[in-house]
Order: sequence, then structure tokens, then C-alpha cells
Amino acid sequence: MQKFIDLSSESIEDVARIPSCANRGWVATEIRKQDWSVDLNDDALGEIRAMAAQMTETRLPTLLRHPDQFEIPSLAAAYRKIKAICDHGVGFAVLDGLPMAEFETQPMIDIYWTLGQLIGRNVAQKWDGTMIYDVTDTGQEFGYGVRGSATSVELNFHTDNAFGMRVPDYVGLFCEHAAESGGLSRFCSLYTVHNRLEANFPNQLQRLFKPMLFDRQAEHHKNAPKTSWAPFFSWKNGRLRCRANTSLVRKGYKVADTEMDQILIEALDAVERVTTSPDLWVEAPLERGQIQYLNNHELGHYRSSFEDSTDPAKRRHLYRLWHRQNGSINYDG
Repeated sequence: MQKFIDLSSESIEDVARIPSCANRGWVATEIRKQDWSVDLNDDALGEIRAMAAQMTETRLPTLLRHPDQFEIPSLAAAYRKIKAICDHGVGFAVLDGLPMAEFETQPMIDIYWTLGQLIGRNVAQKWDGTMIYDVTDTGQEFGYGVRGSATSVELNFHTDNAFGMRVPDYVGLFCEHAAESGGLSRFCSLYTVHNRLEANFPNQLQRLFKPMLFDRQAEHHKNAPKTSWAPFFSWKNGRLRCRANTSLVRKGYKVADTEMDQILIEALDAVERVTTSPDLWVEAPLERGQIQYLNNHELGHYRSSFEDSTDPAKRRHLYRLWHRQNGSINYDG
């Protein structure tokens, strides 16, 4: 049986001719809340209420809902702004916020699912075909086959599905309840991380453009390889594409029972050293009713560990969507 899924072709674009990142990326002092905040005006809130009413009158399964079924010009304009921020701005946007006090949670999930398609196609997030993923502490211990998103542990800067055959282009998170304490979101530009590595760890940066093993977290057929072989950094059409997750690389080598080369060990340490610099990241706590979107190729995100409410009805619960334009909508694409 093949030992890994080979995704190393992502390195083909001339690594020796790396595009300049000098004028890309940002540090915390260069951006403000208005750079990522998108408010809903009265017209947009009215469209949400009309969507909820129409959904009540014309029942359909959530997964069959589509923006074309609704008249939502103001919401469409808000989502064009969100997508522009993700593609050409700071890389993440926070929509504030759905009128949670007026409705049950399910209609808000249906609306979130529907509007998400204005960012890109909604695609499966697990090998079993899960389309809307619950981000909540399940009580399981973080380890092989258990994603960090199903626990309360700290998650260092990463991109979602770094090990996947087709990485999602955008990630959405809709907050039903935030944690009692902790669970804070932080963001950093991976262009800035690249620049810091280039300035301080150039040899280690070059290693990150070469393939390495990633743990696939048991998201595959039982007979499929448990690891993938892909570069941490690559370029596509002059833009940086990142499979950023130092933890899953280390786990990949453990799962494969293979020793990491010394320069890779140093490279992963360098990434973690750079991303711990507070000037590199901004913090944007996600509150009830808010929706967060991010560019999953160029932005790293972090979540602090958290403590949940003692009230089971108010435990931290986010609903995640992945959006991807290429490949099919199944998990592997």
C-alpha cells in the first residue's frame, strides 16, 4: 500500500523564482477594526427576516437552500465586501450580526448556509460527507483521529485542512454561543510570516517549500494512506498558498514512524517562533450571532484554550463551513 498521498506537485511553480512578498501582508499596528468589520444595515436585516419567513413557509432541507431562492440585494452587497476583504484586504472579515434574539437557532443556520454560497461553494468537511461542522468541545482527548476543533485545547496558528487533497479556499464560522472564558480568535498574515522567515531563517524557509508528511487525522477510507506528502508553502499564480500546521507535520512523521530531517525540525520551530510575536497578530473575539470568514490560503488563525459555561445550553458552539471553487464538493474534491 502507498505510504502517503502525494500532493507534492503543488511545488512545481518555480520555487527558485519566488515572487516578492515585500509589499504584501500586514502587522497588527497597520490595521484597524474597520478593516475587517462588516455591519448589516436595516435593509440587510430586513432581508434576513424575510428569508426566515420564507423558509418557514416553504420548507426544504438546509442543504437544498440557495441564494437564488431569495431577494437579497443588500446581503449580496455585504458579502461582496466580505469576499473583497478576504481576497484583497486583511484576509478575514467579521459580519455583525444575525438577529439571534428574534429566531430559533435553526433558521439562522439555514440562512448562514445559504449566504455562505455567496463566498464560494459549500463543500464537505469530513470524509463522511459532513457539510456543516459543529465546532464544540466533545469531551474527547486531542489526538490521532480527533480534531482540535472537537476539543477545548489551544490551537496554534494554522490553516484548515492543511493535509487535505484540496484545501478549502475560505472558512466560515457562525457563533451560536461563545465560551465562558477563552476561545479567542487571532489572525496573522502568512505573507508577513514568510517575510520574517526570509529575513531571519532563509534556509529553513526554503525547506518549507519542499514536501513533508502531514497526518491526515483519519479523514480517509480505512485502506487509504494515513499521511499526505505536500509542501508547507507553495505559489500559485503569483500568490502564496499555505498548508500551515506544524502540529500535523510532526504528527505525520510519528504516524509514518519516520524521522524528520534536521532542517525541517528547525523550519517548524522557526514558524512557531515567528508566529508567537504579538506584533504579528490581531485578536477578534467571535460573539453570539457573528459570522467570521477568512482566506484559508494566505491567513493563519489561532484559537486559545477555553472554559465552557456550566449551562449545557450555553456551551461554546460554532458552525463551520468550508468554501472551495475547485474540484467536486466531496471531502477530497
